[in-house]
Amino acid sequence: MSSAEPGRFFCTAGRGLEPFLAREVRARLGATEVDCVSGKVFFRAAAGPGELRKLRSGERLFLLLKKQSPLPVSRNKGKMLHEIKSLVIEEPKYWLDIISVWRKLHEGKKDDVFRENELALKRKSEEETNIESKRQKTEHVRAVVSEECQVEAGERLSDRECWTESETSSELLSKGSGENQTANEHLGFSFRVSCRCSGAIAKILTSQEIGRTIGIALVKQCGWRADLRDPDLEIFVHLNDIHSVVGIPLFRLPLANREYIKTAGLRSTVAWAMASLAEISAGAFVLDPMCGLGTILLEAAKEWPEACYWGADISDSQLEGADGNIRTAGLMDKIELLQASVKDSLRGENGDEEKFDAVLCHSYVCT
Repeated sequence: MSSAEPGRFFCTAGRGLEPFLAREVRARLGATEVDCVSGKVFFRAAAGPGELRKLRSGERLFLLLKKQSPLPVSRNKGKMLHEIKSLVIEEPKYWLDIISVWRKLHEGKKDDVFRENELALKRKSEEETNIESKRQKTEHVRAVVSEECQVEAGERLSDRECWTESETSSELLSKGSGENQTANEHLGFSFRVSCRCSGAIAKILTSQEIGRTIGIALVKQCGWRADLRDPDLEIFVHLNDIHSVVGIPLFRLPLANREYIKTAGLRSTVAWAMASLAEISAGAFVLDPMCGLGTILLEAAKEWPEACYWGADISDSQLEGADGNIRTAGLMDKIELLQASVKDSLRGENGDEEKFDAVLCHSYVCT
């Protein structure tokens, strides 16, 4: 297990695969606080990017920012948008910490950009602290001036002097806001908001309205630049009747996109889950009698390489695709292909029934 600090994550899963993913994060990552809901598994784990990438039954992996109960539904759109904005918007220090964690886990090649924006956010946080200090001093001066204006005896300030002092206070606050705006202009961090909403909230607001509100608020709060095509950071917001979730994808491509599959067939996550049910052991003989493009065999051979695998199909085109996938994955010495019907694939050259430890295919798994 990695020496990384425990982080909070969630991973999306296909329908019915949540139990597989929950078992996998426990077994592979030593995850704790595992919680399954429809389409997602939440967990805490001390794992680095390499270990997290090994998850085979999950779709997309996110660093978890917020998870809370469903937002109250109101017919007042403005009120609801304010609630949603409050869910995401935090002080610059909060985002500085989040980005720091994300950078440690992220695969990206824009480290210089990340460092530059971390420093910019830090400067912004410090400037806001300075502005707050100036504001407090200004209010103190204003209070003193007001008190002096009311003194009947002794040397007094004229009404004009009191007005001038108040005007100076406003100028100071205005100048602070200007400095804040200048700091924002130096932030080159780009982002986009991906929003999904369903249930009661979807009857009041669209995903576009929610995404636009959050995006505008982040531009104002953090000075980031919106970029829908190639952002440095993506912020994922999912609102439904079960929970409100905010997260940041750790990898640009879904975990389910296997680099070793040249031609996609059966969904890779489903293929892995099917193979896992067979409990393949070292030295086992495994057959897929209707292998198609060989996805189940690929997932099994990648995860349990000490077994021997055979794939059969009657289709020339399917076997050709399977062969291409096997070569791309570098598993030519692990998987043998033959053109045969299901019945023939279960028999040897002499017509006797072959003995296999596990038989896998799209419609069943047996051992």
